[in-house]
Amino acid sequence: MRFQRAGVPTLEVIQKVDLSIKKGSFFTLIGPSGCGKSTLLSIISGMVTPSDGKVILDGNPITRPNPTKIAMVFQEANLYPWKTVAKNVEFGLELRKVPKLERKERAEKYLDLVGISQFRDYYPIQISGGMQQRVSIARALALETELIMMDEPFGALDEQARLILGAELTSIWQKTGKTIVFVTHSLTEAAYLSDEIVIMSARPGRIKEIIVNDVKRPRDPESSELAKIRQRLWSQISAEALQQAGRTLPAKP
Repeated sequence: MRFQRAGVPTLEVIQKVDLSIKKGSFFTLIGPSGCGKSTLLSIISGMVTPSDGKVILDGNPITRPNPTKIAMVFQEANLYPWKTVAKNVEFGLELRKVPKLERKERAEKYLDLVGISQFRDYYPIQISGGMQQRVSIARALALETELIMMDEPFGALDEQARLILGAELTSIWQKTGKTIVFVTHSLTEAAYLSDEIVIMSARPGRIKEIIVNDVKRPRDPESSELAKIRQRLWSQISAEALQQAGRTLPAKP
């Protein structure tokens, strides 16, 4: 994937990425800053057209955003401040001309699933950042797509909130059977949440390693098994980033 602008050198962001994502899996992309994780997510979702190659979903190429197939959750909740929690969840369904009663039923269902149905009539300013992100997740779930893309959805939250929401996201994923493609900078999140973890190199982003995480669920984020995965991630990512910067690898964290 290359970005071209008149008067500036061509920027190659992603190079030779070939991935297969299993249906119903929790699939995570991780790598050093600027390696192209979010760009790759945008390509998979159809928001960015690749300069080379293609993305196939259910046998069909993805050429544009398709909210009947793919839902997105971003780092910022991006809720409409003038709409209540319930109306924010209903918004995507309204755009798809889903009947009013069905919109309301779906909003109730997924607000209950993320644990904030009692705040349905609140406005975004009246709830915490973590709760706003729950609303964002409920909004994506309400579209009832098979594939959900998540671009650092817990990145703006503190560590405690991240772990709590991570555990709840795991429960939701297991209940719904959705396929989740998740971007994170957090080694703990990657090890704790994922079935497969793709480690990307520094820009231009390439696949450096794919880790199959077969630690049984439910998982303890402080377990020795996950600690080994975190250390493996740290070793690969930090070595790649420091090599690009011309520096040596520091001691283990």
